[in-house]
Amino acid sequence: MSANDNQKMVPNALPDGYRFNEFEIKEVIGGGGFGIVYRAWDHQLERTIAIKEYMPVSLAQRATDLSLELRGERFQKLFNAGLNSFIQEARLLARFNHPGLLHVLRFWEENGTAYMGTLYYSGMTLKEWQTTSPESISEAWIRRLLPPLLGAINTIHQAGYLHRDISLDNIQIQDNQLPVLLDFGSARKEIGNLSDETEIMLKPGFAPIEQYSEEGEVEQGPWTDIYALGAVLHSLITGNPPPVSVVRCIEDNYLPLVERKLEGFSLSLLHAVDCALAMKPGDRPQSVDAFAALIDLPVSDVEAVVNSLQAAADMPPAPVVVAEEPVDAPEPVVMAVNHGASIIEPVTPRNVRRLSPGLLGIAGVALLAVIAVTWMVNKRSVAPVAENTSVAPTTSANSPASSSVAAVPVALATVYLKLGNGESIVLNGQPLEVKPGSSGFAALNLAAGQYRLEVHAGNITHTQSLTIDKPGTWLINPGN
Repeated sequence: MSANDNQKMVPNALPDGYRFNEFEIKEVIGGGGFGIVYRAWDHQLERTIAIKEYMPVSLAQRATDLSLELRGERFQKLFNAGLNSFIQEARLLARFNHPGLLHVLRFWEENGTAYMGTLYYSGMTLKEWQTTSPESISEAWIRRLLPPLLGAINTIHQAGYLHRDISLDNIQIQDNQLPVLLDFGSARKEIGNLSDETEIMLKPGFAPIEQYSEEGEVEQGPWTDIYALGAVLHSLITGNPPPVSVVRCIEDNYLPLVERKLEGFSLSLLHAVDCALAMKPGDRPQSVDAFAALIDLPVSDVEAVVNSLQAAADMPPAPVVVAEEPVDAPEPVVMAVNHGASIIEPVTPRNVRRLSPGLLGIAGVALLAVIAVTWMVNKRSVAPVAENTSVAPTTSANSPASSSVAAVPVALATVYLKLGNGESIVLNGQPLEVKPGSSGFAALNLAAGQYRLEVHAGNITHTQSLTIDKPGTWLINPGN
């Protein structure tokens, strides 16, 4: 893709040739919902660097003078919170001097926003590598990748911090084959926290259950990053991330890799990945050293491995495409919604490879979700189906019908929600006879349409507005 193509795909980007004193922007190399990354030339030191700009496109836009202006005054608090997190992340990264961590050279504020200048890393992300060179991914390749990557993560942990955003598109494989762990995504996560949009801040499939919990409910620690690392390895080994952790809380369809006996991979590596992906934080390795020991890969050897690889490559560490590229999630999708979210947005695909006999019912729902949706009668006659219960839609005297049998819309999505003792559900004004399953969650199979869901608990009513327009499995938590 050419620089002009990148410029078109990132319309809010600064133009080529723009100058920040000695730094001249040469081209856009990536962009996402919260930032833009440029390749730039340092005229003073005569070298190429990367510049990342804080640019939350949902909150701000580029003005004619190339500064950022808010899309509305109501976004000021969110914009400032993200900006402060961006600044703090730059300061944090500048503390580290590990070859496996993004190295910040300089930070400054300009144009109503903030920028960080970093080393320019060549190569491609693990996500791109998996797409373009899947045949090269073997256990030997993974074992060469792990020492410097584990060393980078351990450096963060030893300093008392967590990354919380380890994923395929946040690990860069340089031209010299050394991995670099990219930015923490702090601005994105802070905006997600304040706007109560969990789906903005997390990468389902890679985020453990404690990252979905209310702050303080479940303690986060090194085991949180270890889960995400396990998800990365699971993706490299199988081609798919593990099931989303919030869905695993309801029906855990994770099939241990050791049981799948994948050809070409040792049981020790597969067992280590299974341990890292344990749902309970206490069941996972509690440190990077503990995880490395499971696959006989001591972290103490990391620096020697890094130095030998750099010497063999005979080149400086190379560049970062710190692009927060949007992910096109294929259907069906899994949704996760926090308290008060008004519209559900897709978060991640649900890739169910094998199901135990006890989950055949869920498998049937997933199969229905993939079938092309057709339904008769008007959209108001939507048939919600509670767990093990069928509820026919209400039809009017003027509704078309074949003899005395009413047409029932095809279920498009399965919606899970926690339902306590004594709580009842009202959907679009109609009470539903719904009972939670053994997991404590009730399931509704809904056709396409607009819904207002109410959960009544005594004198308290929690509400949630839903827009069902694509097949998927959703987990919701109605707010006040």
